[in-house]
Amino acid sequence: MKIKKLNLILAIALVFSGLSNFEAGAKIQLDKLVSGAKKAVSAATLSDNDIKAYVHEYVIYSDSINTIAPEDSEYTVRLINLTDGLKEIDGTPLNFKVYITNDVNAFACADGSVRVYSGLMDLMNDEEVLGVIGHEVGHVAHKDTKNAMKQALINSALFDGIGATGEVASKLTDSQLGVISQSLLNSKYSRKQESNADDYGYDFLKSNGKNPWAMALAFAKLQELENGAQSSALANMFSSHPQTKDRISHIVERCKKDNIEAPENCKLK
Repeated sequence: MKIKKLNLILAIALVFSGLSNFEAGAKIQLDKLVSGAKKAVSAATLSDNDIKAYVHEYVIYSDSINTIAPEDSEYTVRLINLTDGLKEIDGTPLNFKVYITNDVNAFACADGSVRVYSGLMDLMNDEEVLGVIGHEVGHVAHKDTKNAMKQALINSALFDGIGATGEVASKLTDSQLGVISQSLLNSKYSRKQESNADDYGYDFLKSNGKNPWAMALAFAKLQELENGAQSSALANMFSSHPQTKDRISHIVERCKKDNIEAPENCKLK
């Protein structure tokens, strides 16, 4: 039984570390490898409360390494006005901030944090930005972001010794947070997850008194940019998403079925 348990730990260690082959004569410290595997298993069995604690810690870290638009910034004022009425997601209060960067992105986390990049706001109008936010909140509601964080913890466990004792999450170091940040940035959701996030975002906007046509407008802007000079950054953000034209058609059909009036000058009517 002990041998089988050791083999299992080693197998997990090899999977998590990506070591499928070893060069001849390579020296491996067995005790360190086994210890790291145990910590990886520990990370895999973290409770929801532990994950939420790590998510919040990650957001604090992310805020610390990015330039946050001040309260009197035109970006912040615009986002506050845009998200007025969007208070919570499944009982978790939402909080919004803008990162000043040319990157085109936005993300929402399980602790209610929503971060929108100024590059995205420069490219999209208010309705389109709102559509992206609705989509990102959908990932939170379906626990996609929580599971992504859990996977990021697992991926970094061998290298950084992440573990947990009981219900209390261990404190992350700056190096661990850096590794996790890269892991999250490189993670991709499945097409099914993306489609489900679209539908949730539609319902979220509608239930909060916002026009869900905003999602179709956001995707239409994305489609316009796909063949343009600025397409690469935005396309990368949606690289694993379903075909843009299909997403637009789906949202437009839902809007028409619900008899929701399209915004003025909307070309998707």
